Amino acid sequence: MEVDQIIKLMEAVSKHDISEVSMEENGFVLTIKKENEVVKKAAVSQTASVGNPVIDIPQINSISGNAIKSPLVGTFYAASAPGAEPFIKVGDAVKKGQVLGIVEAMKLMNEIESEYDGIVKSILVEDGNLVEYGQEMFIIA
Repeated sequence: MEVDQIIKLMEAVSKHDISEVSMEENGFVLTIKKENEVVKKAAVSQTASVGNPVIDIPQINSISGNAIKSPLVGTFYAASAPGAEPFIKVGDAVKKGQVLGIVEAMKLMNEIESEYDGIVKSILVEDGNLVEYGQEMFIIA
């Protein structure tokens, strides 16, 4: 595969509503992911999988409260097992130390606990999506 072809694929992923492209040619595998867009879309489309109301980006930016941020890079899970009830939903009352979700990193499951007592105002990540270090995951007020 030529460099020009790779650049064209990167531009296509950037310009269009594509989050990932993979292709194989002569034993060479190329995967291009648009990670930042995936994270933003997760905040917008949150809930199909856990039943919380869908909110848009301006609403997320205007929600006040205490943000719980990811302490590491990994995959977020809203429940303890596939098909299980999520740990929390928007509107739930939570206590400091209560488990809000799990971030899997290097095959280790790390529980994300609430740092505050309060009500879950927003869940900013979607089950199964990648989270980055310091990314806001929950708003508690």
